[in-house]
Amino acid sequence: MCHQSLTVRLVSVLALVSLILAACGGAAPTPDTAALEAAQAAASTAQAQLAEAQSQAEAAMQEAEAAKAEAEQAGSEAAAAAEAQLEEAQAQLEEAQAAMQEAEAVKAEEEAMAAEPSGGPLQELSEGEGEVAIVAWPGYIERGETDPAYDWVTDFEAESGCNVTIKNAATSDEMVALMNEGGFDLVTASGDASLRLVFGDRVQPVNPDLVPSWDTIDPRLQNAPWHTVDKDGDGAPEHYGVPYQWGSNVLMYNTDAFGDQPPTSWDVVFEEQTLPDGESNKGRVQAYDGPIYVADAALYLMAHNPDLGITDPYDLNQEQFQAALDLLRQQRQIVGRYWHDAFIQIDDFVNEGVVASSSWPFQVNLLKAEGAPIDSVVPEEGATGWADTTMMHVDAPHPNCAYMWLEHSINPKLQGDLAAWFGSVPVVPDACENNELLGDEGCVTNGIDNFDQIAFWRTPRAECSSGGTDCVPYHEWVTNYIAVIGGR
Repeated sequence: MCHQSLTVRLVSVLALVSLILAACGGAAPTPDTAALEAAQAAASTAQAQLAEAQSQAEAAMQEAEAAKAEAEQAGSEAAAAAEAQLEEAQAQLEEAQAAMQEAEAVKAEEEAMAAEPSGGPLQELSEGEGEVAIVAWPGYIERGETDPAYDWVTDFEAESGCNVTIKNAATSDEMVALMNEGGFDLVTASGDASLRLVFGDRVQPVNPDLVPSWDTIDPRLQNAPWHTVDKDGDGAPEHYGVPYQWGSNVLMYNTDAFGDQPPTSWDVVFEEQTLPDGESNKGRVQAYDGPIYVADAALYLMAHNPDLGITDPYDLNQEQFQAALDLLRQQRQIVGRYWHDAFIQIDDFVNEGVVASSSWPFQVNLLKAEGAPIDSVVPEEGATGWADTTMMHVDAPHPNCAYMWLEHSINPKLQGDLAAWFGSVPVVPDACENNELLGDEGCVTNGIDNFDQIAFWRTPRAECSSGGTDCVPYHEWVTNYIAVIGGR
């Protein structure tokens, strides 16, 4: 009877401790006030429950000791069983005590967070942590491994003591997914990702005062709406990153196919037609494999169907959005491939007969350097484009090294070298001068004069930039563009 009663008590203690431990591990600390109060209450409740568990475990151990003494009189087998019961009770008691300490530590941490101001950027820097982890577009952060002439990492590591680790991402959606997973400090986010990261609470405001070269950034980009947001509603917009590079989504074309009649409109990729080489464009054009491409269709319609009243390709009401989808469904009939990998697109132009597509200057420059019959243009309708921002994760594990990289990222040498490598335009205008790799005309070649023709990527939101609330949000762009690609 004594052994049976003791076993029941031990099972009860084990179940109680397990439930409490599971509850303690269920939520991460958050600076939200309501959540803090709830966490504090939960921690207090856990402490009370753990105290009860500890009391029960102590009682169980006393019973086990009594059972052991009784069993020693009854025989060696019973004594061994009682000894095992005593050891189990002792282990449960130690587990309860450890859980009590953990609950007390969690409560203390929550109270400390509640007492500290939250939500603002760092005000001063400390010594570097020895590492900075960055999510970046391929080719955006080079350490001389691909070409020794292009290296803006090695010197930084030597000067800062911060080792740079890089995780390449091929699409904006992949970048957002990686930032949702966490563990990274920075991300080179394009405009179709930046606001998702801001309003998804994945990035934190940055303090321009901790980036000494901030004022060297092109003034047109310092307060750009894809990274400057009054999220807290206090009337003073916060900066959620440091501009990195920008460029346009150009119309790349095969000069052999177009001869002496280079394209001047995006119609060559949206509407079936006979090209100057006498062949149809069907199956010989491509479109970008990303929901933000809906904006390219909207931009085309701004010029060719003005009655729709589109004034911003990222602020579309339902009628305008459906018109863009109809154009994309029409385009689906002539598209040979939807691209997102730059190197696969390069191969398609060289080996698969593709003659026209939206593209980046990166592909254009590489193909021209290899002698391919390629050129590019920003058509008469204008173009969408990207202005990328280096943003800091809300839980960046190495914030001091991250700020050191933010400052390093806008030095003129890095900016010019990166522009030469990637085919982009520096966010620091001084980088266009006296850069050996970029050359005197590099910024012009990469499209610096096209700034006013570009509708820069911006995450579509239900709250229109003009103040209305009838715009189609990004998640609808995603689901509908997937359907378009799937032929629906």
